[in-house]
Amino acid sequence: MKVRTEGGTRDLRAVWFDSWKVMMIDQRELPHKVVTVGFDNYLDVAEAIRNMTTRGAPSIGAAAAYGMCLASLSGIDLDLAAKNIKAARPTANDLFFAVDHMYALLRNGSDPVKAADGYADMIVEKCTKIGEHGSKLIRDGMKVMTHCNAGALATVDVGTALAPMRRAWAEGKRFFVYASETRPRLQGMQLTAWELGQEGINHAIIPDGASAYYMEKGVDLIITGADRITANGDFANKIGTFDKAVLAKHFGIPFYVAAPVSTFDFDMKVGSAIEIEQRSEKEVTEMCGTRIAPVGSRAFNPAFDVTPAELVTGFITENGIFGPTDIKKVMDDE
Repeated sequence: MKVRTEGGTRDLRAVWFDSWKVMMIDQRELPHKVVTVGFDNYLDVAEAIRNMTTRGAPSIGAAAAYGMCLASLSGIDLDLAAKNIKAARPTANDLFFAVDHMYALLRNGSDPVKAADGYADMIVEKCTKIGEHGSKLIRDGMKVMTHCNAGALATVDVGTALAPMRRAWAEGKRFFVYASETRPRLQGMQLTAWELGQEGINHAIIPDGASAYYMEKGVDLIITGADRITANGDFANKIGTFDKAVLAKHFGIPFYVAAPVSTFDFDMKVGSAIEIEQRSEKEVTEMCGTRIAPVGSRAFNPAFDVTPAELVTGFITENGIFGPTDIKKVMDDE
């Protein structure tokens, strides 16, 4: 992705490998400054996944792949490395997919750096195809809504939910994007809006609770990403996604999920089996380190919710667009 900084425009990925270090854009610093960080220890990569230095299922997967690369280069037992990296976060399927992918290649003697770079390149290629398929859904004058961040930051480059928007904009289509703020971590406000601004795509940030207000006024299309999609089409995504899907059903708005096939967990039959990460209540009760909630009040902070398949219009994948009842076709193309 093209990133404008004080020193000029740079072409960056969210995660990459350079000089024997796993490099990342530190997403916690955005949108105010672009900071890159590097790690030469696989455990530090796992911590960067846990503390959300990098986030978004495909970027988490790429970071995990590079973490396995570092472990192999350092002579770390691969079983131990796989266990520690998988423990970083429980919900995103790409994390587990990437570790297993790298484990198999490394056990077969593949070059660690080439294998990890190959995984990251594969994700970018898949996202590019998602953009090609999904851009056909977007027409001039549309009002599009998205939630959380499923752009280049979340997917190494290009994006999932934002890929069709990037492609459609490059094709000359002009439309408007509602980006919900996505409390409590504010990924929509701090990351999605930043990416849309970098691309020059017309957009506005809205409070999460204003979704119904704008849907009633006229939203034509909703596209989100996903962290895990089960065999029946239920899917986990950032908390607040389920709300939007229910509202979209009420207002008759098409609701699409953009994700590579690596996000599908075909061994998990239904969404109720997905483990939902519970994060620190401080993310809710504090703002920039200052407590804003009454002392003594607790907070619950699920990072994700599960949207049932019957609320999904279709899944935009690198292999095309599939309805929830066509998941088997995705499995066959895997």
